[in-house]
Amino acid sequence: MAGTEAGCKKQRWSLQGMTALVTGGTRGIGYATVEELATLGAVVHTCSRNQTELHERLQEWQSKGFKVSGSACDLSYRQQREKLMETVSTVFDGKLNILVNNAGTTVIKPCEGHNLEDYTTVMNTNVEAPYHLCQLAYPLLKASGNGSIVFISSVAGSMALPRLSAYSASKGAINQITKNLACEWAKDNIRTNTVSPWGVRTSITKPEADAPFVEEFLRLIAGTAMPRIGEPEEISSMVAFLCLPAASYINGQVISVDGGYTAGGCWPFQNFSFNLLSS
Repeated sequence: MAGTEAGCKKQRWSLQGMTALVTGGTRGIGYATVEELATLGAVVHTCSRNQTELHERLQEWQSKGFKVSGSACDLSYRQQREKLMETVSTVFDGKLNILVNNAGTTVIKPCEGHNLEDYTTVMNTNVEAPYHLCQLAYPLLKASGNGSIVFISSVAGSMALPRLSAYSASKGAINQITKNLACEWAKDNIRTNTVSPWGVRTSITKPEADAPFVEEFLRLIAGTAMPRIGEPEEISSMVAFLCLPAASYINGQVISVDGGYTAGGCWPFQNFSFNLLSS
């Protein structure tokens, strides 16, 4: 009896036998998520626009004993998204347990500086692509009998941050899509959640030393209760948790993993100079 109970508890914290698609899995949060899911026993498929980088990562994962396959794919194109999901369906025999919509982009400009191309690129990559992938993945997730979708959003989706108006709008849309899909697809045993990181050490968020906004970025990081940048592994651990059987009652949630930034709202007020009594 004790052995049976121990086995059941172990299964709650394992992804053994499950299948997963992680978009943008060759670097940053995506890379960390592929490794996290594979370590927990999942068989993973990922995609990247960079064929060379994808090949290098697949060799690396093979050497670690992970079961990971991959496709070269530009998710900004509808036909390539459809082809990707056809490949996933073939690789996983028509069933998918986990979809992690990680791939994204940003444009860092004041609102008046955004042009149509900037706006279209951000919305197409951050909203249209993951929304369409959910639609394409739906029959595979339903067929698995135990589906989990996790979006990677941002704290910018729930609060204003400088120079990120289009990006913030795209992530706010993802937060709402999460809630809608959670309600629509729960009947099919598909859960939908979102992880919202703050500044994380990735190629998207790391500013160049001479970037005009670098001081602004550092002030924002300093306004975090834990005043440091996050690591990709600190995000991927939450993503993996939401996919586990142990998280089976978590649905429709937007979870911030941000070192306390949204809790404090730029905590070190002593850095600001103001006098409430001045006229």
